Amino acid sequence: MEHSKTKVIVTVGLLSAIAFVLMYLEFQLPLFPSFLKFDFSDIPPLLAAFALGPVYGIFVEIVKNVIHLPVSQSAGIGEVANFVVGSIYVFTVGVIYMRNKSKKSALFAMILGTIVMAIAGSVLNYYVFLPLYQKIMGWPLSAIVGMGKAVNSHIVDLKTLIAYGIFPFNILKGFVISLITFLIYKKLSPMLKI
Repeated sequence: MEHSKTKVIVTVGLLSAIAFVLMYLEFQLPLFPSFLKFDFSDIPPLLAAFALGPVYGIFVEIVKNVIHLPVSQSAGIGEVANFVVGSIYVFTVGVIYMRNKSKKSALFAMILGTIVMAIAGSVLNYYVFLPLYQKIMGWPLSAIVGMGKAVNSHIVDLKTLIAYGIFPFNILKGFVISLITFLIYKKLSPMLKI
């Protein structure tokens, strides 16, 4: 029992460290506002959710964002958003997969998790995160919308920013993270499981 507890702590710590490093390898995608940066840091939490359970995936999300806080360029808002939206995705996928551990279940879980993440991310950005950027960072809404309009002329207000920027960005991110995880999980699972 003690050995498996130690292995869980080591595995969560290792995956958190990898996730933290992956946060630095962020890049901008064409057709998306410049404040939406793509990175692969949700792969380690997803691996943890598959191997150990959804709660451990959330632990990895917490740790990677907490250790990223000192270098935050968003007064912590970006890290909170990354944690909440990433946790919704990882938890959804992990809960579904834990009920039936099969390839088919994993695929279904990642598709549903991506949709849930995109919807939750859109609602949270509309009502919580973008208003926080305005209030705490002093970014006017027009400037935030302007970043979207600069890459997509269909973005003219907050609703179109969500519809043409944030929602499709999260769908794409969920798809890519899911695909990579699907391709590597089987090879890594013997090392990750308790």
